Amino acid sequence: MAQRSVTEVLTGLAVLVAAAGFVVYGAVNTGRGAAAGGMRVSAKFDNIGALAVGSDVKVAGVPVGRVMATRIDAASYQAIVSFTVQPDIKLPTDSSATVSSGGLLGSAFLSLSPGGDEALVTDGGVLTITQSAANLEDLLGKFIFNVGNLADATQKMLNQNGGNQNAGGGPPTGKP
Repeated sequence: MAQRSVTEVLTGLAVLVAAAGFVVYGAVNTGRGAAAGGMRVSAKFDNIGALAVGSDVKVAGVPVGRVMATRIDAASYQAIVSFTVQPDIKLPTDSSATVSSGGLLGSAFLSLSPGGDEALVTDGGVLTITQSAANLEDLLGKFIFNVGNLADATQKMLNQNGGNQNAGGGPPTGKP
C-alpha cells in the first residue's frame, strides 16, 4: 500500500513539473513581438479569417513582425489589425497587406508586399491596400456548384444530340 502511494505521488509530481514547464514556455513565447518593439502599423480588412494576436507578419515569407491586436470598426464593420514591423524594414506607403495561410492546415499570417512609392509608412501609419482572407468553405461551395452546372449542361447537350441519331446507332443521315 505504501509503495503504491509513493508511486502515485511521484507520478503526480512529474505531471505538475511538466505542466509548469508548459506554463513557463507559454509565458516566455507569448507576446515576443511586443518585446522586440518596432514600428506599429494598422490595416482594415473585410475578413481576417483565422488571423489572431501573435500571428506572424511576413515580407517575402520572412517573419518581420507580429500581430498585436484585432478589433472591429463600429462604423464600417471591418476588422482592424494592428501589427509591428521590425524598425529596419522600410515600407512604402503604397504597400499592401494580405491575410494568408500556410496551406490547408497552416496557421494564418499577415503577408506584406512592399510598393514602389518613395514616401514611407511611419510609426502609427495605416496600410490602405488590403486583401481579406479567402474562405475555403465558400471556394469549395462555388466549385461544387460550378461542377453541378457543368454536369447539367453536359447532360442536356447529350440528350439533345441523342435525339438526332438514327435507329441504327450510326451517324445521322440528315433525313427526317
